[in-house]
Amino acid sequence: MSSDYALQMLNITKEFPGVKALDGVSFSVKKGEIHALCGENGAGKSTLMKVLSGVYPYGSYTGKIIVNGAEVQFNNIKESQEARVALIYQELALIPEMSVAENIFLSSDLMRSMFINRNQLLAEAQNWLDQIGLDIDPQIKLGELTVGKQQLIEIIKALTKNAEILILDEPTSALTESDAEVLFEILEKLRSEGVTCIYISHKLDEVLHIADTVTVLRDGQTISTDPIEELSEEKIVAKMVGRELTEFYPYENRDLGEDILNVKNYTFNHYVTQEELVSNISFSLKKGEILGFSGLMGAGRTELFISLFGGYPGKKMGEIILNGKIVDIKNSRDAIKQGLAYVSEDRKRYGLVLDMNIIKNTTLASLDKVKSQRLLDSNLELKRSEELAKKVNLRAHSLEALVNQLSGGNQQKVVLSKWLLTNPKVLILDEPTRGIDVGAKFEIYKLIIELAKQGVGIILISSELPEILGISDRVIVMSNGRVTGELSRADATQEEIMKLATMRSEIL
Repeated sequence: MSSDYALQMLNITKEFPGVKALDGVSFSVKKGEIHALCGENGAGKSTLMKVLSGVYPYGSYTGKIIVNGAEVQFNNIKESQEARVALIYQELALIPEMSVAENIFLSSDLMRSMFINRNQLLAEAQNWLDQIGLDIDPQIKLGELTVGKQQLIEIIKALTKNAEILILDEPTSALTESDAEVLFEILEKLRSEGVTCIYISHKLDEVLHIADTVTVLRDGQTISTDPIEELSEEKIVAKMVGRELTEFYPYENRDLGEDILNVKNYTFNHYVTQEELVSNISFSLKKGEILGFSGLMGAGRTELFISLFGGYPGKKMGEIILNGKIVDIKNSRDAIKQGLAYVSEDRKRYGLVLDMNIIKNTTLASLDKVKSQRLLDSNLELKRSEELAKKVNLRAHSLEALVNQLSGGNQQKVVLSKWLLTNPKVLILDEPTRGIDVGAKFEIYKLIIELAKQGVGIILISSELPEILGISDRVIVMSNGRVTGELSRADATQEEIMKLATMRSEIL
């Protein structure tokens, strides 16, 4: 039990009915370091952190937890917080209608008093905001902040409880690049002040940027713990999946067909604000082509394709031509009938019904394909779901399982199954691998390539430049609602894409 360590978890084993989630995991974190915990979904990362934070109480697992040299036995979250361990979940535990100051001290004595001293509350909140370096008015409602700023308020809230071990679970999953940079600056400041951070992320570029040490879990076991200097993205991936992914982006040259989609001089104005979301967009897509759309946050990529899909009401100008015919798409039903499918960037909000099972989610957009004499045929529903589950390599103990019980990667496979059942001619994928582990990403890339080989036209919207460069045949770059350039696969580089993505609107 070394005094160099803020935390040691020794031989932790945690079982659920029929599943050993953790199998003798050992995990040690030095004081004042940022220690990344990596692994595919289902590797045991979240379970291990729930053991540490008291979500799974002492007695529900075996093994020892040692904090600052002393063995601890947490029976609930409160006890872990009293030991200065704070877990910040991906889903924030904040109240949007309350002020920033009230959220910072949500469970503190300052908010529990019968008469809350507002001046003291604001002064204390301002003090913490100043310490972290955030220029935010503590009086405004939390809901007026971006998700990224809300994430930072959650961190401050943990620090007010004198947290010495801070656990961050996928902290940048909903952050813009600028908010992520602010987060990294704060973590570096906390590290310099001796705070220990456990950083869980699928984004290996972030891990390599911010972490001092990386521990990899696989199948509920500790695979390795290494200093960051000895690691690369490829080495971490190999440890996570148990094999070398020499071709992480499984691109294949293909013979492309004729144009399947042409968009000409397309402009869209939102019906409420009358704001011009996209302006004078023209592009084409061939059968079997993977067309990447790149750009910075707010470039208009998502707005362009939601409006083309009929998801936004508003004024459209220009032409949409599918298979040589001009089409009028008024709503999503029209789009599906015309052979378009759209995988949303927010699968939980727009892609799935979380408290429905896999079968019902799979058939949701194609009920006409699972009917018999105008009635839903449950046997046919099951058959189609089984076929698609096999096609996308879905991992679930039963197709009757609710989708909210699945990992992010398997949830995304259910969304893909739903749209594949519509037999799309054009498949629009908006951030298709966001929040998904590397193994599931690789499987989705292989599925995209296979669909392209079958003649489906693929539009890939992604903020991950390696992804865009890795599997696209051609790349279109947008900025401020306009197309700023088009690059062939041979000419596309991160530098060229960023040059086009940062073009000023006045020179477009």
